[in-house]
Amino acid sequence: MHSFFNMPGNNFIGIDLFAGAGGMSIGAQAAGVDVKVAVEIDKYAAITYKANHPKTLVFNEDIRHVNINGACKASNNATKILFGGPPCQGFSISNQKTRNKENTTNWLFKEYIRVAKEQKPDWVIVENVKGIVDTENGFFLETIIQELKTLGYTVTYSVLNSADYGVPQVRNRVFIVGSLHGIKYDFPKPSTKNYVSVREAISDLPSLNSGANYQVLDYKDKCQNLYQAEIRKLSKQSINNLVTSNNKLVLNRYVHIPQGGNWENIPPYLMKNYKDFTRCHTGIYHRLDYNKPSVVIGNYRKNMLIHPTENRGLSVREAARIQSFPDNFHFFGSIGFQQQQVGNSVPPLLAKAIFTKILQY
Repeated sequence: MHSFFNMPGNNFIGIDLFAGAGGMSIGAQAAGVDVKVAVEIDKYAAITYKANHPKTLVFNEDIRHVNINGACKASNNATKILFGGPPCQGFSISNQKTRNKENTTNWLFKEYIRVAKEQKPDWVIVENVKGIVDTENGFFLETIIQELKTLGYTVTYSVLNSADYGVPQVRNRVFIVGSLHGIKYDFPKPSTKNYVSVREAISDLPSLNSGANYQVLDYKDKCQNLYQAEIRKLSKQSINNLVTSNNKLVLNRYVHIPQGGNWENIPPYLMKNYKDFTRCHTGIYHRLDYNKPSVVIGNYRKNMLIHPTENRGLSVREAARIQSFPDNFHFFGSIGFQQQQVGNSVPPLLAKAIFTKILQY
């Protein structure tokens, strides 16, 4: 089992762009990187980041207006790593309307390139959704790679599945890694063949009802496996136990869905308010299977992801567990903002695998 709690070393410093709540920074720090600077435009994600990374200088601004020169001082022998995930909604396979060159958000990777040009980091890591490989026939992926090569980087990329690295979730992400010193980065081999299941991830967390709003609760059980033991190491109680409040109709739908099932298991008479419920996405009203890793924890409130055994949505803490956030990581903002922060994050354990391999060179 990976550990979250290695201490950052002075020889590796990090800059996190499009940082979100800080999932990628958690992975970097666990690998031994001292993250000096982060940039995040969203107010509540920045608050969450600052609370959990008190020693990192956080710019809560539009990256197009940020100048970090002078903010990331390092000793001469330090290795500098620039990392981040430019907004990926426009590249998402489920977002066909904006998977094109006209979506201005899709061009924010240019700001990442600008900072790379200014900072000249030893390593760059760009993370994104798998859809970037196909968007505009690979135009954006190829453009990022070519621009980094123009700056002198040796670049490789790969699609990695989070579940292969100890995350209890099947989540495919693209990582582009560049070295300024001619190193061809070899992506880490999967660390496990036995995927961590949803049961292993969340079975010790408190039982809750729809609409639950408890900042702190006792754990339901003692640690039941290595994953829980590691993720609870610095926490004595469960925090962020918030669940979306659903109406009676939605709760009645949940009752009919078995583990691994979805909206197709709901009787038609309960779906009459849909214009054509037969066109629902297969991920809608999906009840997680206790014995398998989770499906993607993205916009899990909108997708109505359901707890394996309780007729309600996932709590913020349960979703954070499935993303591999340690339990002492505290999310801030309304429940909607917290859910968004969790869903948008890079799973820390996956990030840690990427950084650990870099530190080995």
